[in-house]
Amino acid sequence: MPDQVRCDTSGYYVMLFLLSPAKSLDFETPAGDVPHTQPLFVPQSTELITILKQKSPQEIASLMSLSDNLAGLNVARYQAWRPRFSAKNAKQAVLAFNGDVYDGLDAKTLSADDLAWAQEHVCILSGLYGVLRPLDYMQPYRLEMGTKLPNARGKDLYHFWGSQIANYLNTRLQRDTSPVIVNLASQEYFKAVDQKALKARVVDCVFEDFKDGKYKIISFYAKRARGLMARFATTRRLSLPAQLKVFDLDGYAFEATQSSAECMVFRRRLTD
Repeated sequence: MPDQVRCDTSGYYVMLFLLSPAKSLDFETPAGDVPHTQPLFVPQSTELITILKQKSPQEIASLMSLSDNLAGLNVARYQAWRPRFSAKNAKQAVLAFNGDVYDGLDAKTLSADDLAWAQEHVCILSGLYGVLRPLDYMQPYRLEMGTKLPNARGKDLYHFWGSQIANYLNTRLQRDTSPVIVNLASQEYFKAVDQKALKARVVDCVFEDFKDGKYKIISFYAKRARGLMARFATTRRLSLPAQLKVFDLDGYAFEATQSSAECMVFRRRLTD
């Protein structure tokens, strides 16, 4: 499938959709006959793993506010991590992540053509891997973007990644006539995208539910809705921000009076 979608004779228009990763992982369910690609920032990931391998379970527990059991699990993951990725030690990112966003995206039910389209239009931000395409292999890990992990570039992962993520997104969008990033990631992760370096318009999507007499963002529902929006765009091959307005999954509807060109608000009323 081509990595650009032709919309008219004046140029190419493609949106990139940004997602956050998930803490929960599924490396038990077989991926099946799904293509894979290699992650893009392996040298950087290796550098971070080298730092993490030097830390004890107690230090990891303190650094990431984890229980002893989770700290031990992730120390073992760091020790097992290798810069070579295969079906034996890795899984496609979009199938490995298992949180609310990925429940909404439900990648395991997407067709081969859908997954190919998502590969060209969806980017998963990651503390360890920088950016993962949906079909990129990843090994299990825990490293949230907000982790204050000292490294050669600074005091935390934001300093570590610097402008690298923004530069990568710019490269992906450089042939577009009017580049657009649709931000479906959390603030913690989108902060890793250097806004000064980014050469694209950013459109945020906000999902609100009516509760206790007013509309508000409810984390669980909002995360799932971000995945639903990514699925909606994927299955319909959306390429322009205006096309997002027809999003209607799970009862959400575009709220024009609450939206702006840079922030699209979708609302629904929960029913008992």
